[in-house]
Amino acid sequence: METRSLLDEALGLQHLSGRVVLLEDCVETSAAFVLHHLLKRALSQPLHSSNVVVFVAFAQPFSHYDRILRKLGCNLSVQRDNSKFFFFDMLRDFCPGGDDGKGGDGGLVSLYGRILKTISALPEENKNRVTVMIDDVSLMEVAAKGSTNLVLDFLHYCHTLISEFGCSLVMLNHEDIYSCMGRPTLILQMEYLADILIKAEPLATGLASDVHGQLTVANRSINDGERSRNKLCNFHFKVKENSVEYFYPGSRT
Repeated sequence: METRSLLDEALGLQHLSGRVVLLEDCVETSAAFVLHHLLKRALSQPLHSSNVVVFVAFAQPFSHYDRILRKLGCNLSVQRDNSKFFFFDMLRDFCPGGDDGKGGDGGLVSLYGRILKTISALPEENKNRVTVMIDDVSLMEVAAKGSTNLVLDFLHYCHTLISEFGCSLVMLNHEDIYSCMGRPTLILQMEYLADILIKAEPLATGLASDVHGQLTVANRSINDGERSRNKLCNFHFKVKENSVEYFYPGSRT
C-alpha cells in the first residue's frame, strides 16, 4: 500500500469528486509536479476503476506527460487505450498569432463542446468519476487572444459539469505573469471557484540545495464527522527524478 504524503493528507480525500482545485505557481517555483501527482492519483486508485481524466493541454504535448507519468508508475498510453484518459492537444489545435478559424471566441466554446460530448458518451458509472484538468489557464488566455472574459466563461461552463455530473476540475495557473496588475479579475474569480487552493512558492529565505520550495494548501469545508471546517497546511518539498519529498519546515537539518 502506497504511503500517503503530506500533500495527500492536506487534500484529505480519496477522490476529488465535485470539487475545484486551483494550482498557482511562479517562474521560480513550478507546480507542475502537483498536477502530475493529481493526474496519477486520479488514474491509480484501484478501488475506483471507473475513474476518467479529461486533460486539456495548452502547455505540453502528450509525450511530455506520458514520459513523466511513466517515471511515477502510471502509463498514460495504456490509460488512453482503455478510455480512461482523454487528451486534448491544444498545441496542435490552436495556432498562436494566426487565424485558426475558430471565430471570435478563440475556439473555447468548441473546446467545451468536445469536453461535454466526451463526458456524455461515457458509461453512467464513469460520469461522476471524471476529473477535468487544464494545463494551463494563462496559455488558454493567450489562445483566447488575451480575452479574460472568454476564459472566465469557459471556466464557468466547466464548473457546471460539477453540478451536472459530479466531476472535479483541476486548473494550473502562473500567478506571477500578472504581477504588474495587482490581483486581476481572472485570478480572483478562479480563487473564488476553488474548493482547494494549492500555491507553490520559493522559500522566503531564498534558494536551498535540499529544498526546492514550499506548498500552501487551503482546503475549504473539510468534513470532519458532522462538522465542516477549513484546513490550512504549509510544508516544504524537494522534487526528485521519480518522486517528490514533502516535509515540514524545520524537520530537516
